[in-house]
Amino acid sequence: EKMALGRFMRVGKELSLLRCSVRNFHITRSCWETRTVQTPGFPESVSEGDVRWDKAVGDSVAVDDVIGEVETDKVSIQVTAPVSGVITELLVEDGSKVIPNQDLVRVEIGDAPAAAPAAASTPAATTAPPPPPAAAAPAAPVSVAKPAAVPAPPKTPLRVETQSHGVGERREKMSRMRLRIAERLKGSQNTYAMLTTFNEIDMSNAKQLRDQYKDPFLKKHGVKLGFMSAFAKAIAVALQDQPIVNAVIDGQHIVYRDNVDISVAVATPKGLVVPVIRNVQNMSYADVEKTINSLGVKARDGALALEDMDGGTFTISNGGVFGSLFGTPIINPPQSAILGMHGIFDRPVAINGEVKIRPMMYVALTYDHRLIDGREAVTFLRRVKNFIEDPRIFFLDI
Repeated sequence: EKMALGRFMRVGKELSLLRCSVRNFHITRSCWETRTVQTPGFPESVSEGDVRWDKAVGDSVAVDDVIGEVETDKVSIQVTAPVSGVITELLVEDGSKVIPNQDLVRVEIGDAPAAAPAAASTPAATTAPPPPPAAAAPAAPVSVAKPAAVPAPPKTPLRVETQSHGVGERREKMSRMRLRIAERLKGSQNTYAMLTTFNEIDMSNAKQLRDQYKDPFLKKHGVKLGFMSAFAKAIAVALQDQPIVNAVIDGQHIVYRDNVDISVAVATPKGLVVPVIRNVQNMSYADVEKTINSLGVKARDGALALEDMDGGTFTISNGGVFGSLFGTPIINPPQSAILGMHGIFDRPVAINGEVKIRPMMYVALTYDHRLIDGREAVTFLRRVKNFIEDPRIFFLDI
């Protein structure tokens, strides 16, 4: 009986130690669980894209950290971490083509960044003889996981494939967005009978209006008063006067659009994007400026969705922000016209028989001559010119 009782007590003590180990072990148990991250959802008109990695095997990530992005021909979609942990495997090579619902990367779950300080503070806090070994055990998987997962070769994948050919020459693979831009621009030249008409605008009154009211405008609306709102409203008025410029050819029919949805060309590091300001005919100056500001932030952050760029009826391209003096913009399909704004420069001009120095801007309207005749194009551009030179006509509705 004594032997049985002693054996029972030993078994009970072992079970107690096992429960204690389990309690201590559950802290790091999740470190061996992995989560597979799949391709994020694509817009309806997009079926594939190229993956670009921002992280490598062995890198620690927190929830919603950007691991990489899938670059399509229209928009870039971020791949984010659904859990905190360490990247253990990249299932797709950098630059490879991916499709919806494809496995991309595996993440070993665990608070990797916080594990090291916690392990360091635990031994200092507990000085009793038995607990330290059990408390030190969790640190081992963390330190083991790092070297095991750190094979540096994948860290070196280049975001863009480059090859040297001779002195001073470099070859890079074009991104999907750049390829799509090239295809659309060349397709525009091949499809449209493009013709460009020019005019010049005296920006004196527009500058005076902005300088006089920019501070109260900013205080009330929270955005700066620029020239884009004036041009957008001028274009909306001119398009309603000349609806053929807002129309488009569809087979053997002409489709007239009642809404004025203006695409604004924005240059980003990844290429040219054209987010759309919708229903400009119903917007105020403040509405236009707020929308432009919001779309500009999204474009710079790479957060534009496909819906932000679909459905424009007319495009503005402002090369003036880069100091352009003159240029002929290319029509943005499937639209029928595009207005090119350029830099504002002081030039001598004849006014009432006198030579005066005025801030002048050249503007260019490129239009599809299959649909729009020269009379409508020139009338449209002169309407924009008159509106900018004397904004009072907008409020008088003349």
